[in-house]
Amino acid sequence: MAPHSMLIPRSFKHCKACGAEVRYSVPADDNRERATCTACHTVFYENPLNVVGTVPVWGERVLLCRRNIEPRFGFWTLPAGFMELGETVAQGAARETVEEAGAQFELEGLLSVLSVMRVGQVHLYFRARLLSDVFAPGPETIEARLFSEDEIPWDDLAFRTVRDTLRYFFADRRAGQFGVHCADIA
Repeated sequence: MAPHSMLIPRSFKHCKACGAEVRYSVPADDNRERATCTACHTVFYENPLNVVGTVPVWGERVLLCRRNIEPRFGFWTLPAGFMELGETVAQGAARETVEEAGAQFELEGLLSVLSVMRVGQVHLYFRARLLSDVFAPGPETIEARLFSEDEIPWDDLAFRTVRDTLRYFFADRRAGQFGVHCADIA
């Protein structure tokens, strides 16, 4: 099976332009099925969503947030969420860090870009230097807490992208140089 056909969300039922029925077919000038209006022939594209966040650091410790929402209620995560229209990936990561952790920080370089094809998402995490160890978590977070590497609740992390990003961060920190890590999550 070709990689691009692994996820077929087929979320369109009716045309956003005229309201007519939408059918999935390969347009003449394309190479994959698209949602196409049966009346006005408008073609709709379904693209991945960006999840943006940070790895906030205070000294030797990393800030994690315990989720107060599904999916993965009660599990630990890095502050992150869906990017909004009208913001850059960095602005989205900063907004999510404020919303979820109430953290004061300075955004640093991009750390990871992870494609999660089965759910149609791309996760982008930035390093962030905390300016304070006082947090004011928002309603999506039960608690925000600092963890040293050996205290990370690895078995209680909400998502593989969080686990992989933390592993990249700690390995880079030990090596004394941060890179940008790109990976595909099955």
